[in-house]
Amino acid sequence: MNTQTQPRFDPTRVPHLLGSFAPVTDEVDVVDLEVTGKIPDSLDGLYVRNGPNPRFSPIGSYLYPIDGDGMLHGVWLSKGRAHYRNRFVRTAAMVAEERVGRALWGGVESLILPGADEVGPELADDFKDMPDINVVRHAGRTLALAEAACPFRVDAGLETVGKEDFGGALPAGITAHPKIDPVTGEMVVFCYALEPPYLTWSIIDPTGVVVRKATPVENVDEPMMIHDMALTERYVVLVLSPVFIDLEAAMTGGSFLAWRPERGTRVALIPRDGGQTVWASDEAFWLWHTVNAYDEAPDAGAPVILDYVQWSRLTVGGDSSSSGAEPVRCGLVRARIDPTTGRMSRTELDDSRVELPRIDDRRIGRSHRFVALASETGHAGLLPGEYNAIRWYDTVGDSSRVWSSGSLSVGEPVFAPEPGQQSDEAGYWMTFATDRTDQSSWFLIIPAGDPTAGPIARVRIPVRVPLGLHGSWLPN
Repeated sequence: MNTQTQPRFDPTRVPHLLGSFAPVTDEVDVVDLEVTGKIPDSLDGLYVRNGPNPRFSPIGSYLYPIDGDGMLHGVWLSKGRAHYRNRFVRTAAMVAEERVGRALWGGVESLILPGADEVGPELADDFKDMPDINVVRHAGRTLALAEAACPFRVDAGLETVGKEDFGGALPAGITAHPKIDPVTGEMVVFCYALEPPYLTWSIIDPTGVVVRKATPVENVDEPMMIHDMALTERYVVLVLSPVFIDLEAAMTGGSFLAWRPERGTRVALIPRDGGQTVWASDEAFWLWHTVNAYDEAPDAGAPVILDYVQWSRLTVGGDSSSSGAEPVRCGLVRARIDPTTGRMSRTELDDSRVELPRIDDRRIGRSHRFVALASETGHAGLLPGEYNAIRWYDTVGDSSRVWSSGSLSVGEPVFAPEPGQQSDEAGYWMTFATDRTDQSSWFLIIPAGDPTAGPIARVRIPVRVPLGLHGSWLPN
């Protein structure tokens, strides 16, 4: 049965269900895509991106980017040619909805849950799996990741294999942003929950075995939303912005997420060897995504450097500047945290409006030079989460370079290194883009050595790819 009376909800008035964000329902498979320019012969692998894509028209509520079914969009590159395929991540809840041809679960803010008479006892009165945020590969497994739940494993053709609980070792699941240490091969994960323990972290070894089971993070005594993490050689870095999950308020028509700036923001440095957590704190800020973190020096006790995109307050859905509130501010920020004293200082590196930051993944946990970010150039009419440029920030030169995409709305840039080369200027940045004038979608390949020159290859995607979230380059 439903937990509350279904509220009035009109999905045709939700901006993130319209235009370049609108979901698609057809699954297609097309080889030999049209290419403008030339795909480098050295690129041999799969670029795959996940994102919210409701299979049926939502009921109750829709909160971007949390709600929605997962859809994977893949572009296979080999010998200068490209092949596209998209597939839904088929959860048990989606299959149940497909049987009746309509949505049965409401969005997270409406708490509409079907009863046993509609979906059977195993799915009744429980939240829907939504592995719609990210996709990674580790230990031979390709995983579609949810905000905070078990991921779903998919095969080489993006067909769903099933829910992944890592041999029963992580039954509560993980969040959408694990970090894979490029040196050790370990995947470090965390998860937040509605019941104690509210926050845990774990380690999965290079073979896929959970070698540290879910370990509670101390001094976390109520449910909080924490979207991303960072990793250094010594520490797991978790940023606890004051965003609390308020089920009681949601049950009575209020907000599922509560922004409480008076609580400030805390940062946990958790030793990867299981030692005592170090806490730092500062005035309230929100982050969706970290860039990277690293130990400033090899000496024990060296400060931790954390780069991230900082928001002045929580932004979710279409709310980037609530009525009566100060305009939300964002920018690229560097924090320096002393693990001995817990003191933290912050420096703004770039005040441009940016999001979806990525580095060369081979630099995760180690110092990095270049950061690529989706960016705005002041174009009127862009929705929250829509970007019309890519910006590259140079942490060594303290400078930025920008490629303006014109009528294209671009997504997260992902780095594909040139095989056999170690420089993060030897490779290519990849992203999906959709033309706002005709809703055509493209896959762009931009040279890392000269990114402001724009794409050296534009691959025409045969269907529109909704603006979405996170992806990976999976070389063969």
